Amino acid sequence: MNIIAVANQKGGVGKTTTVVNLGAALARKGKSVLCIDFDPQANLTNYVAGCEPRENSIASVMRAAVLFQPADIRETIYHSERFGFDFIPSDLRLSEADIYLATAYDYILIDCNPSLGLLLTNVLVASNQVIIPVQTQYFATQGLSSLEGVIGNVRMTLNADLTTVNILLTFKDKTSVATAVTETLREQYPQSVFSIEITRKQEAVNSSMMGKPAGGDTG
Repeated sequence: MNIIAVANQKGGVGKTTTVVNLGAALARKGKSVLCIDFDPQANLTNYVAGCEPRENSIASVMRAAVLFQPADIRETIYHSERFGFDFIPSDLRLSEADIYLATAYDYILIDCNPSLGLLLTNVLVASNQVIIPVQTQYFATQGLSSLEGVIGNVRMTLNADLTTVNILLTFKDKTSVATAVTETLREQYPQSVFSIEITRKQEAVNSSMMGKPAGGDTG
């Protein structure tokens, strides 16, 4: 089972869009996919299911675990016919909670909150891969070393299976700034930067606003 954390302490770099569209693409290929919204802002939840409140979420499960109360993770899993994958929603209660998760899928994609705190550390403990979306803009690379440090510490002390870390370039355009940032990242991380680049397209913006994966519905 592949457990992939999509993480960056900077907000607005495309974490949620990456999770949703990667999940939809894997589902189209016949893979069983679970996407977990691990951000108290609940962007993934709103993207996939709208703003309708849900009684059960990752926060309710984690709260039960912290209080040593019984909780059934299956009660928090919902299915999206439009996207073709299962998902666990989030809400603001997550900011008060910790993590406990046990289930089985081909892929689990976790949309992380934009911070380097306890929530991210717990996600990394549960993951074996990390994808770091990075905007091809000035200052976008700031903080990468801090995130690398957190990942390295988790790998050394808590999770030796956290073996794969990749950088995904997002919001790529034809400006000289984007070109320079791309060249710098590929030089600094020659084995880690994905060859594919996510360009700045209105389609991606529209897909999140309309609650659809980029490229259309899965059905």
